[in-house]
Amino acid sequence: MGVALLVMDVQQGTVERFGDEVLLDRLARAVAAARGARIPVVFVRVAFRPGFPEVSANNRTFSLLVETAGDAFGVDSPGTRIHPAVAPLPGEPVVLKKRVSAFVGSDLDVVLRSLGVSHLVLTGIATSGVVLSTLREAADRDFQLTVLADACADGDAEVHRVLTEKVFPRQADVVSVAQWVDDLAAHR
Repeated sequence: MGVALLVMDVQQGTVERFGDEVLLDRLARAVAAARGARIPVVFVRVAFRPGFPEVSANNRTFSLLVETAGDAFGVDSPGTRIHPAVAPLPGEPVVLKKRVSAFVGSDLDVVLRSLGVSHLVLTGIATSGVVLSTLREAADRDFQLTVLADACADGDAEVHRVLTEKVFPRQADVVSVAQWVDDLAAHR
């Protein structure tokens, strides 16, 4: 069973809005543990080409982002870069997506199949966005799933709680970073 850790939308601009040092520390710990256990770490970011040809006026979420944030979501914008606290190492895949789910508009599926991955460990910002959408799609694609609840963040603490305590456990194991890291150490 191939496992991969997904670090999703932990971009500089997103961290500024929803993250904090404690979250970044936990994410960095999960990334370090995965690397130490030789588990691939796959980074996912959302960004668009100049002029935003991928953004439909029918898509409320992204058309609003383009209107309000403009070039902040451009592919070369500093705000769309992976936060330096969890920066990818040379050779670690960085997947560029065009929608909320990490699978939509990206080559994530090809990367995961090439790595022989059947079990995803999900982290990211926001719990109600990329984590929820990716979890649902990954479950439909028959991946085994684990969510590191304290390595996810959301603008609404109650939404985060309901998702990690009531919704996600229907399709995934939901654990803390500490539990996951301890489990990795126990199985070495």
